[in-house]
Amino acid sequence: MVKGNYVLADVAQEANTTGRHVALFPVREDWHKAREDAMLESSSAEDIHGGELEVSQLWHGAPRLMGDGVAGDDHSGPERPHLLTLGMAGYTANGIVGRPSLGTAEKDKAILESLSRSAAAHLAIITKG
Repeated sequence: MVKGNYVLADVAQEANTTGRHVALFPVREDWHKAREDAMLESSSAEDIHGGELEVSQLWHGAPRLMGDGVAGDDHSGPERPHLLTLGMAGYTANGIVGRPSLGTAEKDKAILESLSRSAAAHLAIITKG
């Protein structure tokens, strides 16, 4: 799963062994579909922190928090074999691995619309008798 849901995936799978009780959302496939629907230029592998997706969310939800320098903050960190050991500091000095310069409020609107459709599909599955 994405963004720290590793443990929750096991919990959800265990909870569902005797029936449909919980849905973990959003899962990797939901994020992939949202990125595709919003026509994001970066992939999830190259956009892991402070990049196109997250900056799009900020431009849409809290534009007053955005500074002028975001266009110059792009940072590539394609290989991160020791991320869980070194943390982000092992791969980026500015905390960003991604391309925030690509973020727009319009992209986040499309992301949210896609995630809403995906959430509805998850809910339909767990509420179906």
